[in-house]
Amino acid sequence: MSKFTVRAAAQLPPLLQAFRKEVGLTQTEVALRLGVSQQTYSAMERNADRVGTASLLKLLNILGVELTLGTPSTGTSPTAGPSGQVSTDKPVW
Repeated sequence: MSKFTVRAAAQLPPLLQAFRKEVGLTQTEVALRLGVSQQTYSAMERNADRVGTASLLKLLNILGVELTLGTPSTGTSPTAGPSGQVSTDKPVW
């Protein structure tokens, strides 16, 4: 699979499902490797924004996915901060 820029939690569920299917694993198989039930894993896959960092990293490892962090490339659109002001010089936490 190619590289993907993820800027919102809503992007994670379809990506996690695609990565899982690409490596040929069922939800049950991933759940066994994570040590959770299939139902729990299904909920994790659907609600990735609620998954803790350690669990997400373990899942990515099982799926053979590498997490790389970086700053946006020059020329990307600016990001609106919590106040609605646009900032191009620093990330919005």
